[in-house]
Amino acid sequence: MSKISRFFKGGGSAASKGRGGPSPQEALARLRETEEMLSKKQEYLETRIERELAVARQHGTKNRRAALQALKRKKRYEKQLSQIDGTLSTIEFQREALENSHTNTEVLKNMGYAAQAMKKVHENMDLNKIDDLMQDITEQQDVAQEISDAISNRATFGDEFDEDELMAELEELEQEELNKGMRDVRLPSVPSTSLPSRPASTRRRAEDEDEMKKLAAWAS
Repeated sequence: MSKISRFFKGGGSAASKGRGGPSPQEALARLRETEEMLSKKQEYLETRIERELAVARQHGTKNRRAALQALKRKKRYEKQLSQIDGTLSTIEFQREALENSHTNTEVLKNMGYAAQAMKKVHENMDLNKIDDLMQDITEQQDVAQEISDAISNRATFGDEFDEDELMAELEELEQEELNKGMRDVRLPSVPSTSLPSRPASTRRRAEDEDEMKKLAAWAS
């Protein structure tokens, strides 16, 4: 019985049979083992094909019978190699599909766990209580803001006075200071001696100017 026959007929483990079928991990492991076995078979057939081709070339026209037998064996090996190539493609496709199915199953399972966890968390939550809590938080934030504003404002402590009254009092004080300054100012005394008279040349010049004005008036 070949390895492939043993795999398909009696390869399943007792634990897998007892559970009614292999798990995805076990099936993937078996598929990878099969791929490895067929890959080794490929390498063996490729070696035999190269060997038979060398035998056919060696005999050539010298021993046509031996050359033909070698070529026939090469053809059989090539046919087996082609069949293994097709089988490997099928197994590879099946393995990839199983891997994707297993991944999807695990994803859905984890999503189900997450949904159950969220449901369990939300079981103890009441939307009405949440609304009341948010309102309380908003009110406390408003109170905290009012307290901050009150603390940050400048304290007056009785500084509320009439600005016009204060300005009038300030102007009175300024006027008093101005009057006091005017009283303290001392004017210079008038000299007791008489001012010197104008020199004769100055008087003569003034008389000449008067005469010129009279002549100009007469001429006009």
